[in-house]
Amino acid sequence: MSGIYIHIPFCKQACHYCDFHFSTSMGKKDAMITAIQKELKLRKNECKNEIVETIYFGGGTPSVLSLAEINSIIEAVYVNYSVVDSPEITLEANPDDLSEAKIIELSESSVNRLSIGIQSFYEEDLKLMNRAHNAEEAQNSLTLATRYFDNISIDLIYGMPDMTSERWTKNIDKALSFNIPHISSYALTVEPKTALDSFIKKGLIKPVDDEVAQQHFNILLQKMEENGFENYEISNFGKPGHFSKNNTAYWLGKKYIGIGPSAHSFDGIRRGWNINNNMKYIKAIENNDLPMEEEVLSKTDRYNEYIMTGLRTVWGVSLERIALEFGENYHKYLLKQADKYIQEELLMLKNDTLLTTKKGKFLADGIAANLFMINLS
Repeated sequence: MSGIYIHIPFCKQACHYCDFHFSTSMGKKDAMITAIQKELKLRKNECKNEIVETIYFGGGTPSVLSLAEINSIIEAVYVNYSVVDSPEITLEANPDDLSEAKIIELSESSVNRLSIGIQSFYEEDLKLMNRAHNAEEAQNSLTLATRYFDNISIDLIYGMPDMTSERWTKNIDKALSFNIPHISSYALTVEPKTALDSFIKKGLIKPVDDEVAQQHFNILLQKMEENGFENYEISNFGKPGHFSKNNTAYWLGKKYIGIGPSAHSFDGIRRGWNINNNMKYIKAIENNDLPMEEEVLSKTDRYNEYIMTGLRTVWGVSLERIALEFGENYHKYLLKQADKYIQEELLMLKNDTLLTTKKGKFLADGIAANLFMINLS
């Protein structure tokens, strides 16, 4: 088994672009941690005879937890599951939470990877996003973190209104100056019902420009390649030996379980998701109920998911796997649908594997959608 994802549904404040499940009230934090520990126990039979390779604290903002709270959850994993000798244990953190004392504490714990939500090193960008940290804290957190952690990832966002290519390039250069081994970078997207969506509709913020985002993405690809990073998944760049094991397992379709409100789980056949309401989640777990909905994926669902994830990665889509797992009809359909994109040099065939080209990467999700099978089951 690949791993366990733990959703910590608390944040100090709401980012304008975020549509993840979280609460800015910490009043139920103790009850939530207790419920998360209990859900881990309730679901241990899902992983009989399997070994956990990664533990990932996401959110929300997991760094709002104390070290004792983090350790109590990790201990619950070890009590109820078999874990490899050296698991990758990642904690997502915001710069404003990463005092030197907190970083030292974490470095002395079993957490061995930090994923820091920098997003930008520029004040105007951080204010537009309503981030809880400022530009100085962004730099200070990395200065401190790199003293105590070797395995660090940061998040950066591009394609923001009024972000010039020059400022985006400087953002990347600033990140590279800290010699971190992993960067995750995403285009700003406008999710329905977010504050950002409302501000754009009211004319308070300029709309997101896809052409600008694509320019920024091309700059990112070039800078990362020049500095020894491999773009192993469209939004993820790692130096050799520093690909995120958690992310890699997800993109390769390995099994994982999600713990906490709104967390998703996947076992190759079924996908489940927990309720995205903190109080209902806590009450259900207290009553020994799992507040989860589940769907069984059809063959076509699994094919489509493999196309979507595969085209985003350096491992691509294996035509041999398509034929063996899904059948000749799917194999022929994929080749027919992909031909147009191969001719346009957006996709390529290499060693019986379908891959996106550098030219096609930014368009990968749209291309994948046009390769989906919709008629067979």
